[in-house]
Parts: sequence; structure tokens; C-alpha cells
Amino acid sequence: MVSEWELLLRLTLSCILGGVIGYERQSRRKSAGLRTNVLVCLGSCLIMVLSEAIYQQVEGLTNADPARLAAQVVSGIGFLGAGAIMKEGLTVTGLTTAACLWVVAGVGLAVGAGFYSGALFTSALVFGTLGTLSRLDDWVTHEKNLAIMIQTIDAPGQLVHISECLEDLQLKIRSIKAKNDTEDTMIIDLFIYNHNGLKTIFIVQALKQLEGIISVDVE
Repeated sequence: MVSEWELLLRLTLSCILGGVIGYERQSRRKSAGLRTNVLVCLGSCLIMVLSEAIYQQVEGLTNADPARLAAQVVSGIGFLGAGAIMKEGLTVTGLTTAACLWVVAGVGLAVGAGFYSGALFTSALVFGTLGTLSRLDDWVTHEKNLAIMIQTIDAPGQLVHISECLEDLQLKIRSIKAKNDTEDTMIIDLFIYNHNGLKTIFIVQALKQLEGIISVDVE
């Protein structure tokens, strides 16, 4: 049986490692931040310890599998992950947050099983990956990100026509928001990735050729 000091060590370490990863998410204002990651990691650790304890109590008396409770954590974390993934218009967000929760659950299980080195190395790699690659992505794409504000008539299918126009120009839509301007017009705010470095004037001209477009402003 795991001693009380060992149990306290595992639970505390799981909180610390979950907090390290959660801090990175919190600093970027993600939906699953510090508290969520700490709770996921702590709960996973407790379930893993409980799984081992139950097995030790019935060892030799049954064919119980100590990995069953742990396996339920891996599959059950999908519910939290699905809740973190959101679709806004044509943009899907939260995939990294969902993957982060899944990894944090694994870290908790590793700590609960006493696999400290694996838990520590994984936490360090996750923290480094999230921080480094996010900054790298921002640096690479900074000059190719464009914010476009379009004023257009509020007609059925107008948003689809604009999206198809941008796709024809090989522009990737990162986010899209639409709001009513007047009774007959609306404002569409687009954030796009211009990976081919297409000149802004060409983008504006292509959009203005669409029927119903009133004005196009690019930042």
C-alpha cells in the first residue's frame, strides 16, 4: 500500500505539474486555464492511486485489472475536450486546449502510478511546446495576417459569396463575425491568413466586384 506521505507527494506533485501547464494556458486567456488543468491532473492522479490500491487489496483473489479505472480517465476526458472545442462561423477554436487537457490527464495518471520522471519530462515538453510554438507561429504569420471589415447588404447567401471569393484567392479565414449595421446592411469582420502574400489591393478589388458590397477596409 502507498504510504500517506507518498500519497501526499503524488497528489501535490500532480497539482504542481497541472498548474505549470495550466499557467501557460491561463496566460493566453484560454477557456481551460490554471484551475481546470490542476483539477484534471489531480483527479487523474487520485484515480490512478485508487486503482492501484484496489488491486493490491484483491491481488491473488481475483483477475481484477488495475488499469481499468485509468482507462476510463483517458476516454472520459473526451467530454471535457469536446466542451473546449468551439466553432464560430468557419473557424474552429479550442483544439489545442482539448489536447492539453488530454495530456494533463496523462500526466496525472503517470504521477499517480509513481512514474515521476515521465510526468516531469512530459510536463516540461508540453510547457515548452505550447510556449515556443505559439510564439513562433505568431512571428511567422504576423505580416501575413489581415483584418478586413466589409460593409454589405444583408442578403441571404451574402456571407457564403464572400467566403467563396476569399477561398478562390487562396486566403484562409481564421475568424469571421457578422453584425447588423442598419436595417438593410451588415458589417462583416474577417481575420484572414494571406499565406501567398497577395497584394492588399487585389483582395479589395476582388471583394468590391461582388454584388451588394458597399465598402471594404483592410488593416
